[in-house]
Amino acid sequence: MNVQRAPAVSVYLPPSFAVRDPAAISRVLHEHPFATLITATHDEPQVSHVPLLHCADASPLGSLIGHVAHANPHWERFGEGPTLALFHGPHAYVSPSWYSDPPAMVPTWNYIVVHVRGRIEAVNNRDETLAILSQLTERFESSRAKPWRLQLEGARLDALVGAIVGFHMTIERVDAKFKLSQNRSGRDRNRVIEALRGEGFSDAHATAEWMTGNAQDR
Repeated sequence: MNVQRAPAVSVYLPPSFAVRDPAAISRVLHEHPFATLITATHDEPQVSHVPLLHCADASPLGSLIGHVAHANPHWERFGEGPTLALFHGPHAYVSPSWYSDPPAMVPTWNYIVVHVRGRIEAVNNRDETLAILSQLTERFESSRAKPWRLQLEGARLDALVGAIVGFHMTIERVDAKFKLSQNRSGRDRNRVIEALRGEGFSDAHATAEWMTGNAQDR
């Protein structure tokens, strides 16, 4: 993903938390593909929760593909306004007691989020819908010893395709916010990392791993 900056920002984004490294952003989209999809419409926002796949194509930032249920009215309003896809990476509570001077600190939360904005279009072509299904299936089955394959035919396949609406979202802007204690001293950051490693849940461990990795490359 060749990340570009836009003249406007859709999220509060202090410079110390802004990330522009394409590899770090692509990693978030790959490891945390279950996104919140929000389309601005003439009356109220339409919201769906769907897995999305980032694809490189002719557009500078690539595109996102996915599908929703045909019964979901969201797809009928894709053309009314821009769409925002929110990808949430790992996150964890940070206690003031972890810092070198606890009385001077307050609780906070470390987290990773990527906002992807663009224009979304429903796919009306049967073959394109099947291609989207195949790409998503291959992506999420690829790590399994015996990957499941889409092998339905005839009426069963027609029923499956008729029950969903595939879509293609051309990406126009990406805002990545990695709030990982960059505004603290190196000593305090290390203390937070060690404390997160000692927590009993995976999000805390993943947050610590991002803090020690190259996520700060901008």
